[in-house]
Parts: sequence; C-alpha cells; structure tokens
Amino acid sequence: MQFLDVQLLGADAQTLHKLLLSLAAFAIVFGLRWLIVVITQAMNRTHHQQRVVFWTRQAVSLITAVLLTVAVLSIWFSSSERLGTFAGLIGAGLAFALQKVVTAFAGYLVILRGKTFTVGDRITMGGVRGDVISLGFLQTRIMEMGAPTGEGDPGSWVRARQYTGRVVSVTNDKVFEEPIYNYTREFPFIWEELRIPITYTADRARAEQILLDAAREATAQITEVSAEVREQMERKYFIEMSTLTPRVFWAITDNWLELTLRFISRPHGVRNIKDEISRHVLARFDEAKIGIASATYDVVGFPPIRIEGEGVERIAQALERQKG
Repeated sequence: MQFLDVQLLGADAQTLHKLLLSLAAFAIVFGLRWLIVVITQAMNRTHHQQRVVFWTRQAVSLITAVLLTVAVLSIWFSSSERLGTFAGLIGAGLAFALQKVVTAFAGYLVILRGKTFTVGDRITMGGVRGDVISLGFLQTRIMEMGAPTGEGDPGSWVRARQYTGRVVSVTNDKVFEEPIYNYTREFPFIWEELRIPITYTADRARAEQILLDAAREATAQITEVSAEVREQMERKYFIEMSTLTPRVFWAITDNWLELTLRFISRPHGVRNIKDEISRHVLARFDEAKIGIASATYDVVGFPPIRIEGEGVERIAQALERQKG
C-alpha cells in the first residue's frame, strides 16, 4: 500500500480493512458498555442501590474485555496455527514480565467468586484497615481507619476505628499471601471490651451492675437486631456463638480488681458507644463512691538517716561555716 508515493511497510488493503474492523469493534463494544451503565444508573439512583450500579459496572467491564479480546483475535488471526503461536508467545511474555499483574487479576477473580468482600465492607487487607471504596481488576482502594493502641500501625495518629482521611490502594494479589479480615460480611457485628480497674475495697457487685446497666442501655437495639443474625450463623455454620448480652468478667491482679465489660456493637460507631458507656459509668461511680484504681504510689515516710565515719566532722564544720 502506498501513501504520497511512499510504500508503507507491511500495510496493504487487507491490513487496513482489519484495522477498520478493529476500530468498529471497539466503538460498538464501548458504546454498548456506556449505554448499559447509563441505564443502570438511571434505574438505581438511591444510595442503597449504588452497589447494584458498582457491580453492574464490574460485570460490564469484564464482558467488554472478553468481547474485545475475542473480536480482535477473530479479525487478525484467521488461522488457528498463527493464533496458537501468537498466544504462546504472549503467554510466555506475560508469565515472565507481568507476574504480579497476572496474580493481582487472579486475586480479583477470587474476590468476586469467593465473595471475600464487596464495596462498603470493613476489612483488613495487606495490613490496611478500613472500608472498601473501590474494587478494580488489579487494586482495591480502602478508606483507612485507625485502631486502638496496640492494634494498629504505630504511625497512625487516630487511636480508634475512625477514618484517618487517607485512601490506600492495595494490590489484589494479597488474597493469596495473607488472611483477609472482614468485619461485616457474614456477621455484621463485633464484640468489644472495656476494661476498668477498681480497688479491692470498692463495692464490687455495685460496680459490676453499673457496667451492665450502661452497656445494656447503649446497645439495646443492636443486641435485639443481632440475635436473628446469630441464629442464621449458627444454622449455616453449625457453630455455637457466645451470648450477645453484655457480660462482666473479673480478673485479680497485684494492684486492683480488673472488670472487663464485654458487649456487642456494629463495626461502625464503636467509639461513640464506648464514649456513651464511659460517661454513664463515671457518673454512676461518683454517685456510688466507687473509685477507679490507678498505678500511683503514696510515700508514707522515711526511716531515720545516720551518718558515720570521717566525713561526719567535715560535714559538721561545713554547716557551722554556713551558719556563721
């Protein structure tokens, strides 16, 4: 094929025809994809239906990739032998140069097929805790949250399960390397604990009752809703879950009696519940004259100090000079 009296290398009428067909295939497939997404968004405008829109986009993107791959291969490779040779070369190159990419895409398929998590779930993946805001072919984007002291990244400045403001991208191949923790998938509730030390002279029974009353008041609605989910979990997985009502456990230490309040909560809003319980407990403890123990020390006195030896006279002379 010639252009302005210049012979184009490898370009002829057949190649141009295949190129035009490829461009037409891209235009048709992407046009259908855009039309389906627009229709889905128009039919699902509410916040609760955004997951339908997201997963429709995911499915359409996969179908688009498959259709384009089949169309291009069908246009450019009419011979099965040429197609086999080309596929072998491409496969060898991908296996060597794009190992991480292929593994990440395989992780994406595992996430979809295994129902590991979805958009909106609170998870821990690749050492990052937070809510999934986007799931792509190669990466998962997470709105990071902090964690209580001793549980999270030492570099995190938020010591609670609340957003830090950072959006973290994690490659999907992490599903093959480490466990994925999901806070909301099957059982959308978590157990929380609040430890309060009291002195051994305090009214222990009264302190326990105050803790139970505070937890029941703060989690009454959550406990009622979670009971049904608990029954479903026990029937599905043949496990016996512990009671959902608040409980207090005692632990004897060298310095105080540690009361551990265990209660159920949703993964979101745990800090608010702990704050409500803490305020209630402190107010009731003040009314009941119950003190919270702390690691402080009282100095009750020193034994008499006696100085002996040759230095006594020198110290006495120094004191006399200061008086004079």
